[in-house]
Amino acid sequence: MALKNNKIFRIVAITIACVLCFFGKFLRPIPGLSQDAMGVLAIFVGCLFLWLTIGIDWPSILCILALGFIDSVGFKSVFQNSFGNATFIFLLFTFVCTYALSKTTLLKRTAIFFINLKIARKSGFRFLALFLVATLFLGLFIAPSVLFVVMLPIVNEIFEIAKVNKEDRIAKAMMLGLGFTVSISSGMTTIAHIFPILAINASHSDISPLQYMAFAIPTGLVIFAFMLFMLWIISRKDSYKFANVDVSLLKKELPKINKKDISTLIIFIVVILLWIVPSFFQNICPSFYQFFNKYGTAMPPLLGTLLLCIIRIDNEPLIKIDKALKEGIPWGSLMMCAATLALGAALTSDAIGIKSFLTNNLNEPLKQIHAIWLLIIFVTWAALQTNVSSNMVTATLVASVAFGILSSGDIKLNIPVTCAIIGMMASFAFATPPSMPHIAIVAGSDYCTTKDVLIYGGILMFFSIAASLLIAYPLGSLIIN
Repeated sequence: MALKNNKIFRIVAITIACVLCFFGKFLRPIPGLSQDAMGVLAIFVGCLFLWLTIGIDWPSILCILALGFIDSVGFKSVFQNSFGNATFIFLLFTFVCTYALSKTTLLKRTAIFFINLKIARKSGFRFLALFLVATLFLGLFIAPSVLFVVMLPIVNEIFEIAKVNKEDRIAKAMMLGLGFTVSISSGMTTIAHIFPILAINASHSDISPLQYMAFAIPTGLVIFAFMLFMLWIISRKDSYKFANVDVSLLKKELPKINKKDISTLIIFIVVILLWIVPSFFQNICPSFYQFFNKYGTAMPPLLGTLLLCIIRIDNEPLIKIDKALKEGIPWGSLMMCAATLALGAALTSDAIGIKSFLTNNLNEPLKQIHAIWLLIIFVTWAALQTNVSSNMVTATLVASVAFGILSSGDIKLNIPVTCAIIGMMASFAFATPPSMPHIAIVAGSDYCTTKDVLIYGGILMFFSIAASLLIAYPLGSLIIN
């Protein structure tokens, strides 16, 4: 029985967490910290414990409630920093927009287009590689859980057409590749990807989607290329089974593109352009950039959602908002996002005083540590934790600690870039079933084992650490000052 489903453990864990959350502020304060600071730290520890052991949904609501009883925070501030935060609104309506796109045939059509190219028929590995390229492309703007659910049936149909057995190494390579590629793509952009957004928010910086992608996409492409090389080694003995696979049947089974598909795609493209295009004019035409930038990143998906609801095809709206909010929103993740936004604001609040405490007590010791070692520690910490626990907890915890430490002393590290890389690393989960739901599905499939995921995912994890240190940080530092 899983630990979180053990009745006795749940009672003990919830009791301990509630005591910390509601009575931690009455603990004798550490010298230099106020009673409210002790309360916030106790809430942080209590909720972190529940997030790691029980779940992320209702413990996040507990976090918001407990913060409201901290005198220096209050419920008004908590609600503004959680549900009223622009990041929460951005994610909510971005999920609605991606849900609408997932309900069209366009995602499957794109994947089938790639594997139906002539170059894909020249060798079995090229077929595999192009399928994963299609997955990577779609993953740049689709949530990982949605992407995996869309692509998995296509994989199963390919296996059936190619008469691939569960013992074949090419099948193992394709399943591993699908899971790993979905994880890689989720760290390459901030579009519908919650982990980089949480880490960036923890840094209290204003990194635009374009700035993030400018270093995350090259890093992701290098990691993806290394993954393909690894899969080639795995599958080279029986990759011939994918050579000359006729996937035209998959294309014929798809319904024709209709007006609803086209309209949804156009709206989604407009949303993406409103995020990205203004950044190109930051130096060329500052007035144009400032005009759009003042509306923030939440406005485009809000506008997109409105258009999806208003525009009607065949007397039916492109989406029904009640259905989209019910089926298309990962509410557990969104609740944790709200909680971590409020918790992050409290941890860094001048009124609470935790930041000044760190500044006074860590400044001198940190001067003895070279900045590059701190970067290695934070990146490695994020990579290891995200593979054994919640990605959201990793992004929030590691980025918050990094911001607190780096901003408390005279350390020559680019804080926004460091926190953004932590968010990227929180997305790069490959090595264990608890790392991400789709990795658990891969490990539990007929074609892979937990051992396969651990070995090849572990290799990819360590390569991603090296790529982040050698590619992402230098590039990010050049782009973001």
